[in-house]
Parts: sequence; structure tokens; C-alpha cells
Amino acid sequence: MADVLTQAQIDEMLRNVAAGAAPVVTQKEEEKIKEYDFRAPKKFTKEQIKVLDSIFENYARLMSSYLTGLLRLYCRVTLVSIEEQRYSEFNNALPDYVMMGMVDMGIVNDEVSETNVIVQVSNAITYTMIDRLLGGKGEYRDVNRDFTEIEITIMNDVMASLAKLLQEPWSMHIELNPKLIGIETNSRVVQTIGHEDTVIIVALEVEINGVKSVVSVCIPAINLDEIMGKFIPRYSSTKRKTDANREAERRDSIMTGISTTDLDITAVLGEINLDLYEVLTLQVNDVIPLGKNINSNVQVRVGGKLWCDGKMGTYNNKKAIMIDNFIQN
Repeated sequence: MADVLTQAQIDEMLRNVAAGAAPVVTQKEEEKIKEYDFRAPKKFTKEQIKVLDSIFENYARLMSSYLTGLLRLYCRVTLVSIEEQRYSEFNNALPDYVMMGMVDMGIVNDEVSETNVIVQVSNAITYTMIDRLLGGKGEYRDVNRDFTEIEITIMNDVMASLAKLLQEPWSMHIELNPKLIGIETNSRVVQTIGHEDTVIIVALEVEINGVKSVVSVCIPAINLDEIMGKFIPRYSSTKRKTDANREAERRDSIMTGISTTDLDITAVLGEINLDLYEVLTLQVNDVIPLGKNINSNVQVRVGGKLWCDGKMGTYNNKKAIMIDNFIQN
């Protein structure tokens, strides 16, 4: 429903029109609408993506150290993004000739089906590494051709090492033994993942000798869901256990703090209401009836609150009370 103008706003507009000024029309900022593909709904929660972020941040650090030692050049690897999309979108964005390593994750769990992921190294990074490993300075020359047998053989060892580096980041969550099972240089003939299947694409930016490009890890969503289903509940239960231990420590700390607190303990023999005149006329040897039997229990108050009752007597020649009952408040 449109906003209703107040009388003051209407008068102001009329005065502006009479003075020859154009009325100022304000429009509400359009609400930003986020597109959502109902044919391929998101499968992973923010908590799961956060776990993946931690895993591949660690993987990026390991890759950076490995490439620096291998090439004898400073290499920087950083995690850029983790996105959920269809495999066809990922595959269509690749050039015809590309270095793709097929990796068997080797999950040591019979309840998780065989999981193959794709580690794709951009041509810029591939040719830079090949140039350096063959004795060059690590320079990139843009070429549009398929890889030679020598280049594939050189990259086979590199891709096998990149696959092996996946073990340590994942080992905190699930036991696995990843290994390279093959290299494919034609992105259009890869059949390990269906074109309409949902995948997780992890993009890692690699900088070598001034050349910046991307190494991508493509993980089928159906397999990743099975894998994370095994360690996310365990992670949550561990977190709950940690919270329970923390709560116990907090309670112990509170009890330690209040255990030395001083409280007034009062034994109440009885209570009676007297008016002011009776109090003012009290004399020595006057008797005040409490309305209680002499053998009845005495109330014990802690901090002004009724806590227990008991029998009045003596202990070591001093007045004392033997507790009979605790009062449930």
C-alpha cells in the first residue's frame, strides 16, 4: 500500500509548486533479490562449508611449502572460494586442453562409497612449472595445444604429490589414503562425474614467479555428503562434551567462590506480635508467651531464610541446636 502523506507534507508540496520548484519525489531503494536455482538446491550448510574452509586452508599451506621446495621459487597459495555448482558449469569454463588429475580419495570406511575427485591445474601454472623443472626460469608462454608425453610425465609426479597432500588436512576428520589414478588433458571426455551432478569447487590461487592462476579441486556433492556425515556428528558430540566440561568447571569455580562467604545463622525460638504500647511498658520479670510448646522444634534461618529446624540443647556448656529436618523451599 502506498504511503499516506501528512497535511504538513501536502502543504509543503503546494508551496513548492506555487514557487515554481519541482516537487521532490523520493523512491524506495529496490530490494535486492538473490537468485535461487530450485533445480539444483544447495546441499551444504554454513557449518559444513566452514569445516571445508578449515581443511583447504591447511591444504593451501601444504601446497605452498611443497611447490616452493620443488621449484626453488617462492610460491604463494591461498584459498579463494568454495562454491557449490553443477559440474557442467565447471567443465564448460575450462579450455579444451587442461591438466586434470583424477584422484581416488581412498576413504577407509565401508559406509562411504568410492570417492574420486578432480584436481585441475590451470595451463598458466602447468607451463610455468614445466619450464622451471626443465631448467628454465619459470616463465609462462601462452600456447594452445595438447600436452606432450614428456610434459605429462613430468606433471604426473607433481599431481601425485598434490593428491597425497590431501591426506593430512582430512586426517583430523576421517581416515583416507588419496592417490593419483590418472591424468586427463581433454576436459570434454571426463566421465567420472555426470554433467548435471552437483559438485563443490574449491578454488586455490597460486602465484609462482609473478604468474597468478588457479588450482581447482572438484568434489562430487553426493560423496562429500557421505564423508561429512561421518565426522560432523562426531564433531558436534565432541563440542557438546567440551561444553559440558566447561559448564562443570564453571560450577566448581562458583562453588569455590561462595564456600568461604560469611552468612548469619539465627535460631528462632518463636515469634509474636506486640503493639508499641506493650513494648514500651515492658518491665523486668514480665513474661511474653510465644504460643509454642516448650518441646517443639526451633527454626534455624540462614541469611534470613528458613533453612532447617531442630532441638535446642547444650554442647560443651554452650547453647546449641541439633538439626532434625531440612526445609525444602
